[in-house]
Parts: sequence; C-alpha cells; structure tokens
Amino acid sequence: MPRPTVAQLTYGSCTVIFSTLAMLLLSQTSSGPGVAVIAIAALGLGLLVAMTVPVPRPSPASASASASASAPPVRQQAQPEPIPVPVASVREPTAS
Repeated sequence: MPRPTVAQLTYGSCTVIFSTLAMLLLSQTSSGPGVAVIAIAALGLGLLVAMTVPVPRPSPASASASASASAPPVRQQAQPEPIPVPVASVREPTAS
C-alpha cells in the first residue's frame, strides 16, 4: 500500500478537526458516549476525505525512466568483428 501524500494527510486532518468541532457545536452534546460517537464519525469522515484526494500520477516519460532505472542493468555482449574480404577475390557479374 502506498504511503499517503502530504495533501492527503493535511485534508484528512483538517476534516477531522473541523467536522468534530461542527458536530459538537451543532449537537450540543456533553455526554461521554455522544462525544465518542462524534469523534468516531469525524475520524471516519477524515479517512474518507484523505483516501479520495487525487494522487498525482507519474507522466509516461517519468514512468518509463523510473522503470528503466529500477530494472537490473543489461550486460552488453561483445559483437564479433566482421571478417575482411579481399577486394581481388570479389567477382563482378559478366554479361553474356
């Protein structure tokens, strides 16, 4: 599972804080179970917001560059040298 980005952490944390404050102020609850339900609901909402923040996708150029950087290096094989052919032994086709 990939690590969350800074934007995901920021949006999720702000959502938890502000939704908790809003729900506590709107419900005017002071009991322990009421505060616990609001806190759990705010954490769930913050998690939902953090997971739905768009994650930047790598561009195709950087994706291929990172794929080639992570691949093991390919060992270059030595190419055989061509055999020189003497010029005198080459025959030109003759017209009959």
